[in-house]
Amino acid sequence: VRLVESGGGSVQPGGSLRLSCAASGYISSLGSYCMGWFRQAPGKAREGVAIVGNDGDTTYADSVKGRFTISRYNPKKIVYLDMASLEPEDTAMYYCARSTRPFFRPGFNQALYEYWGQGTQVTVSS
Repeated sequence: VRLVESGGGSVQPGGSLRLSCAASGYISSLGSYCMGWFRQAPGKAREGVAIVGNDGDTTYADSVKGRFTISRYNPKKIVYLDMASLEPEDTAMYYCARSTRPFFRPGFNQALYEYWGQGTQVTVSS
């Protein structure tokens, strides 16, 4: 059981992408859990990008505010990350994960997330 990320690719600066995160195998409802998108650039630690709580409330890293939008479609157990105005600094492997407990908001504390997928690569270059 894990989450599967998709939608990555290579784009030019200023471009857009939509990433998707879907459950593979049986997984209890995602609707009661906080879902997060994280990314790891080469040579850097993994960092939080955006989270959406079970109530739909969202939090974004300062570096992506106003450019990225996280959303969720609970019936399909899918979480999206819409990325616009992409910059070379956004180049990274992007991962999604689920909080370890329902009705719980762990922020960007990665130790409190589980079901990490293999990631989807986003490359922004001219």
